[in-house]
Amino acid sequence: MAAPADPKIVAAGKAIATGRSQGNCLACHMIEDGASPGNIGPPLLAMKARYPDKAKLRAQIWDATAANPESAMVPFGRLKVLTDDEIDKVVEYIWTL
Repeated sequence: MAAPADPKIVAAGKAIATGRSQGNCLACHMIEDGASPGNIGPPLLAMKARYPDKAKLRAQIWDATAANPESAMVPFGRLKVLTDDEIDKVVEYIWTL
């Protein structure tokens, strides 16, 4: 079993994911303690169960259109909206949900 993520990395990922200027996951997704969530995308709940392979979650965030060309999700990595390091932090946070 993988070691738990560093709390500082998880906190940094949360700041990116819930911040309105970078990741802005809340624009489309409900996150348990997020303010003013959107409902375009699925709620970010039970993420370890939905993505037991963390690499698949990362790939989804990097470019959701690779798995679903009709996805409305921004390809955060492909369009360089977020750096690889920022995506890694967001993945660590989202995987705790």
